[in-house]
Amino acid sequence: MLPLPSRILASLAVSTALFTVPALAEIPNSLNLNGTTGLIDMPSGEAQEDARFSYSLAVAGPITRATISFQFTERLSGSFRFQTWRNWNELDPIAPEKLTDKSFDIRYLLLKESRYLPALTIGMNDFTGRGLYSSEYVAATKSFGDRLKVTAGLGWGRLGSYGGIGAPFGDRPPLDPSDYGTPNTEQWFRGDAAPFAGIEYRINDNWTFKGEYSSDAYVMEEDRGLIERDSPFNFGFEYQRGPMARYGIYSLHGSEIGFAFHLTLDPKTRATGGVMGAAPTPVKARPSRTADPGAYDGGWVTQPDAGPVLRQNLAKRLAKDGIIIENLSYTAQTVQIRIRNGRIDAGPQAIGRTARALSHVMPASVEVFEIVPIVNGIGASKVTIRRSDLEQLEFAADNATLLRQKVILSDAGPLAANAVGDDGLYPKFRWGLRPAFRLSEPLKGDVGVRLGASYDIRPGLVLSGSVYKRLFGNVDRSGEYSDSDLPHVRSDSSRYTKFADPGIEKLTLAWYARPAENLYSRVTLGYLERMHAGISGELLWKPVDSRLALGVELNYTRQRDTDGGLGFDEYDYDVVTGHVSAYYEFGNGFIGQLDVGRYLAGDYGATVSVDRVFANGWRVGAFATVTDVSPEEFGEGGFDKGIRFSIPLNWALGSEGGTSLGATLRPALGDGGARVDVDGRIYNTIREYHGTALDTEWGRVWR
Repeated sequence: MLPLPSRILASLAVSTALFTVPALAEIPNSLNLNGTTGLIDMPSGEAQEDARFSYSLAVAGPITRATISFQFTERLSGSFRFQTWRNWNELDPIAPEKLTDKSFDIRYLLLKESRYLPALTIGMNDFTGRGLYSSEYVAATKSFGDRLKVTAGLGWGRLGSYGGIGAPFGDRPPLDPSDYGTPNTEQWFRGDAAPFAGIEYRINDNWTFKGEYSSDAYVMEEDRGLIERDSPFNFGFEYQRGPMARYGIYSLHGSEIGFAFHLTLDPKTRATGGVMGAAPTPVKARPSRTADPGAYDGGWVTQPDAGPVLRQNLAKRLAKDGIIIENLSYTAQTVQIRIRNGRIDAGPQAIGRTARALSHVMPASVEVFEIVPIVNGIGASKVTIRRSDLEQLEFAADNATLLRQKVILSDAGPLAANAVGDDGLYPKFRWGLRPAFRLSEPLKGDVGVRLGASYDIRPGLVLSGSVYKRLFGNVDRSGEYSDSDLPHVRSDSSRYTKFADPGIEKLTLAWYARPAENLYSRVTLGYLERMHAGISGELLWKPVDSRLALGVELNYTRQRDTDGGLGFDEYDYDVVTGHVSAYYEFGNGFIGQLDVGRYLAGDYGATVSVDRVFANGWRVGAFATVTDVSPEEFGEGGFDKGIRFSIPLNWALGSEGGTSLGATLRPALGDGGARVDVDGRIYNTIREYHGTALDTEWGRVWR
């Protein structure tokens, strides 16, 4: 005989399958109160679509959860959660008013749903934290038509605390405080296992009913008097508003009411459906040589005013796209134009607009267009396009692919000796006052204003700085000293937040150069970030058509005063740091990075990171740093780890340029494994105009 929950679910599945109902619209697989794919409190066996990014905010009685999740691949997803238990001192007046915790989850889709088999997922919640929500599970979900989904699973840890059926893999040892922040491997899938189950029924395109049998006994919350768990059954309704927003209201444990809001974003697709901007000018075709042989006469190169006139005419055409001409050089058959793209967010589109302008301005004898994008005053690459290919392929089917097959991508090379520059470009002063947002946790951040300015002295030599003023927020501003045993290179951040308001974020002089073919260099001097000043030097080897890049960085820094001015810390802490780095593009937007060297606290170790970068500017990644600092010295968190993301505002607005909103989220900000946060590191600035990145969005070359 099946237990009662299983009999109820089986009966619902059979009876629902007997009815023929109209098809429903496609919507993302739903999320639970934890912000991961699931029912209400329990997980399910499904996964989100590849690359889905979600933010969830849930209130379950006295518990608030804010979660950011990302589907790294079709099968692998990760989550970062910030959780608060209110009224923590309900039964203990000397306890803090609330308890907070940060945790990571990971889950892997073992089996995709098929005609006869369910989707099957294995997952772990809070697998490197303090164990307050540690649990592991295996969950299976099967769809019956497009309305009913049935889930059943087995949980351990918190998800094995009610209705256990035994401990198939042995007892679950307690978590020692010294292990907080490190992977609690000895606990994984240990202890009592307990079954859970649930259903999800789509009433229509907007409304969904959920019901589940929960295997979480909420022991900690009951012991603290926070909730009364009267029932293992949870029920709720969810409302889907469009493809991105979902709201839920639930009856929990027979005693509590819960609410949830989920925002699901697709980095692969722009929220506005496309990029808004001026339509491109068509390619201007040349007359045939037989019809007008004089047009192909190269004698025009001897005219003394040819360069300035061509440059002026090109500048007028490119100005509407925010493209600035750095230099122009030419022969009768070839023109090289070095451009600075100030607005368009896709390198191929800027290249395409430049090629069109050249077809209108350059004499007919010029057959080869060499377009060199300039980043921080240095050439990132050279894109060579035959003019006849532009003329022949503009209206061809799949013209972007055909053009890419004919384009040659190579090293930018040195500036031609006969290049025509513009004396009005340098020196150049720019400034701006803009709103600014600092996010430190899913529910904590600051809103302020940032005054920034830069002075381009000459190509590759830039003086820049910024001042930040906080307007409001809820980040830690206690101003208390950290109790870290290491030099306080990061753990006194609350003092900088409190006393450096307003404060100078940075004030630097940066020099970018090309020492040799495939080599790029950077030297930055001054107040590098809000906590450290000094000098930073970097050298990067990166061929334009290579997936691999190698770099080395060396820094000497002194710790700044907490008042955000030009002074230095009273302890006069200084340190020499440096790293050897390797970067590799795995394809599909995945970039791996390994950094080995010395960190700000004087510790030695390595950082491994993986980021997924999308053609429209989205970037989501995870990292972990292990050094010779012990978990006890590092403090809560054990070692440095976290997730980071950057969302371009033009993704939502549909504009051609703009700034990004991003953050790095950690379970704890310790002093171990910290690097100086210097702007303008080379790899990410030049990669946009190298092979893999250009190919990703090459389709925009004709837009």
